[in-house]
Amino acid sequence: MNILITRNEALKNGAEWFRVTDVKQITEVTMIGNARLLASAALLVGLLVAPARAEDVKAGDLVISQAWSRATPGGAKIGGGYLTIENKGSTPDRLIGGSADVAGKVEVHEMAMNKGVMTMRPLENGLTIEPGKTVKLAPGGYHLMLEDLKGPLKKGEKLPLTLEFEKAGKVTVSLDVEGVGAQGPAGGSSSGHMDMKMDHSGMKM
Repeated sequence: MNILITRNEALKNGAEWFRVTDVKQITEVTMIGNARLLASAALLVGLLVAPARAEDVKAGDLVISQAWSRATPGGAKIGGGYLTIENKGSTPDRLIGGSADVAGKVEVHEMAMNKGVMTMRPLENGLTIEPGKTVKLAPGGYHLMLEDLKGPLKKGEKLPLTLEFEKAGKVTVSLDVEGVGAQGPAGGSSSGHMDMKMDHSGMKM
């Protein structure tokens, strides 16, 4: 089957008068064009629907990254905040506290094993970030304790929270709320079970 393309149509595409002798050629070209269009559309949709992660925040010589929290069940009065702090300066700084609209109080806490018992206590003097060092606040170690929650933390939310440093001052970060039991900002959950007792004697309630 011959398909004739007019001279005007050919000139619009910068070509001379020509004849296409195989419909299959046109079909293949059309399919390739459609495939590229669909691929571009899929990429655009992926960019639009991909969840945005918490961005790095700078406060003086400090860089705060990977800020996240866990969802809490209804009625819960405490929650946790986790993040990473890097000190790129030449002098130490200290994280001494924080605040959030969703909580009555935000404190810096430490969890540690003591003779088989997991203990948790507030750091009265704050958490020191030495120059050139990185400190990670994570489940089972240093963390932010959000007390007297005014409502549950829900997965997918972004929780504004203000950190207070001794030298860098106050800086606002956004915590990505992950699922219950998540072990990191990617939303991984704990795969193991730890049999322990919790000692809250060091906490002020």
